[in-house]
Amino acid sequence: MRLYSAFATVGGLSMVSRVLGFLRDILIAAVLGTGMIADAFVVAFRMPNLFRRLFAEGAFNAAFVPLFAKRLEADGNGSAHAFAEEALAGLFAVLLLVTAIAQIAMPWLVLGLAPGFATEPEKLDLATALTRIAFPYLMCMSLVALLSGLLNSLHRYMAAAAAPIVLNAVLVAVMLIAHWRGYHNDPAAGYLLVWGVFAAGILQLAMLWIAAKRAGFALRLRLPRMTEGVRRLLALGIPGLIAGGITQINIVVGTIIASLEASAVSYLYYADRLYQLPLGIVGVAIGVVLLPDLSRHLGAGNHTAAMDSQNRSMELALLLTLPAAVALLVAAEPIIRVLFERGAFTHDDTQATAWALAAFAIGLPAFVLIKVLQPGFFAHEDTKTPMRYAGVNLVLNAAGSIILFFGFKAAGFMPHVGIALATSIAAWVNAVMLWGTLKHRGHFIIDNRLARNVPLIALASVLMGAGVIVAGIVLEPWMRTGAGLMVQASGLAALVTFGVVLFATVILATGVMTPAQLKRKVRR
Repeated sequence: MRLYSAFATVGGLSMVSRVLGFLRDILIAAVLGTGMIADAFVVAFRMPNLFRRLFAEGAFNAAFVPLFAKRLEADGNGSAHAFAEEALAGLFAVLLLVTAIAQIAMPWLVLGLAPGFATEPEKLDLATALTRIAFPYLMCMSLVALLSGLLNSLHRYMAAAAAPIVLNAVLVAVMLIAHWRGYHNDPAAGYLLVWGVFAAGILQLAMLWIAAKRAGFALRLRLPRMTEGVRRLLALGIPGLIAGGITQINIVVGTIIASLEASAVSYLYYADRLYQLPLGIVGVAIGVVLLPDLSRHLGAGNHTAAMDSQNRSMELALLLTLPAAVALLVAAEPIIRVLFERGAFTHDDTQATAWALAAFAIGLPAFVLIKVLQPGFFAHEDTKTPMRYAGVNLVLNAAGSIILFFGFKAAGFMPHVGIALATSIAAWVNAVMLWGTLKHRGHFIIDNRLARNVPLIALASVLMGAGVIVAGIVLEPWMRTGAGLMVQASGLAALVTFGVVLFATVILATGVMTPAQLKRKVRR
């Protein structure tokens, strides 16, 4: 099935990127730890990423892909090519303006993202300087997002999915240089990192531009014009700006509140990197493939195929995400310890980060379901409904983060865990609202196969979680602090392997998947 093949392509390359990302974060944790330099870099890196996901991945995935796919399906390559150039011209003009304003207003932007830095002038100055260098990454990656949507609509997924590998490879190289030069917990390491981000953005843009040219879509930069296509893009893109970027908005809310507590920004960053692994591999892969697939099916009037794509996407999402969420919940501490606890990253840092990871894990299935459900609205050119639900999500997350942060702090517990828990709760509310509306409109009807398999997947995940708890006790001597990196890695690998085998055994025993189906999917 072409849909599963596309999921495998995007998910497989995302896996490579995430593995490199883990190596990158392991090196960052060892070199920077969770102190002032780490906090400043996290804010500097998060700023362009926020705008990238709002302007590019949010607005353009929500608006550009359905409109481009419809033109491609109905009018052919010529019309689609012209529309892509119109969109490129408008996006580039906006990005130039935003980048110029941001460079001037950077101290206030950094304070807006991390108001707690106001009491530490040295940290604020460093974060501002680092963010100014990293911010042009926004321009490169927003253009990369447009080219990615174009290529995905042409069913050319490889180049776009491989682009993040470039960023992680560059930052791994930069951190190895920092370690070699002895820049441990030193501002020089922060500067090396942000210049690496800047360089990686240029390399990614060049790679996607070449891929689009080879696909027959060598885009020229025109003067921006308010054409009918651009008007429609704006009408869909402005609500998509909020709806598609809700996860990033919630992360920013968490960063603002976390900046009030020393090292909390770093704890949430490292925990976020862990739960982003399944979210990036499963949720992003499905979202990237599903939106152009649905758009082209609906453009051709094939509603049966569109409904089947949604059901199979949700089934695959839950099959891969539920066990991952349970595993991260019950094994958060050994995972954090083995991956990060070395150099400047201490045992106390492990405890604080593990609790945040467990809280994020509760919401992981919801984060992925949002990626699965939103394309059902975007493909019907409805970005306003997800925008309204994103607004509800934002209010719930902000209120919950404030209440739980100060509530946990008053109770003597780690306050940053309240931020992660509030983010998870808000994500579940958002996912339920999206699903309920699609069901009410008749745009997503659960078929018999999905209705049968979801409870069985949940059962298999719970049994796997219980098994991982027991196995974790047995393997604890291998994964404890001071056991040595290779011994720890072997223990964690054994724990993960045991969980995967146990889950697969229950899935096969309950008939969710037959051995022949499993063999075909593994081969793909």
